[in-house]
Amino acid sequence: MSLLQRYPAGATFGQGGDEPYARALRSGAEGRLELREAGRRGSAALLDMDFGKWSADADEVDRSLLRHARGPVLDIGCGPGRMVRAAGQLGLVALGLDVSPDAVALARRDGLAVALGSVFNRVPAEGLWRTALLIDGNVGIGGDVAALLARCREILAESGRLIVELHIDDDRDHSYAAALVAADGSRSAVFPWAEVGFTRLREIAGASGFAVDVAFTIGGRRFCRLTRA
Repeated sequence: MSLLQRYPAGATFGQGGDEPYARALRSGAEGRLELREAGRRGSAALLDMDFGKWSADADEVDRSLLRHARGPVLDIGCGPGRMVRAAGQLGLVALGLDVSPDAVALARRDGLAVALGSVFNRVPAEGLWRTALLIDGNVGIGGDVAALLARCREILAESGRLIVELHIDDDRDHSYAAALVAADGSRSAVFPWAEVGFTRLREIAGASGFAVDVAFTIGGRRFCRLTRA
């Protein structure tokens, strides 16, 4: 049984509990959220998230990343849609996908094409996407990287490519129960998450029907581009 299957239905990123992510999106406030491992008292943040950045325009690293993409592009876990906007500015047809109704509403308010839903359910134009993005830690969606990559292979076209942001530690390989925590101590319900570096990702990719096309670092962030094997 995968980590994803051990959680109740609806146990997804930042939802449930005090909903700090949804509240931050609705308020439009700038700030940070911490992703922490549930059940580990006093544990350090495993991921420090600047949610203000997600609502802002794409930065130079984001735009450089899109030079590895070919349209149409599916941004999995798109949040308020900064990468969808950036892709459009580069002339790429793009769609965002996110489980957060607040993130989707914010993106649509700005005129961006974003669908509400999980990557593990049927997605629009399945099997036709030439590029899919898993960035901003989204390779951790569902807590099972192998299951996520296998699902992405179904979503992509035969000539498709998957661009993945990795943990900066190449040897990182950790699946866990996580929660989002705000500065005031409010936290989400627990959800499955994972972190993976290049060494383990390369092994998982091979078993999932992908080959590593190229690995690269931009602005201190680690990425790789996968193609169908």
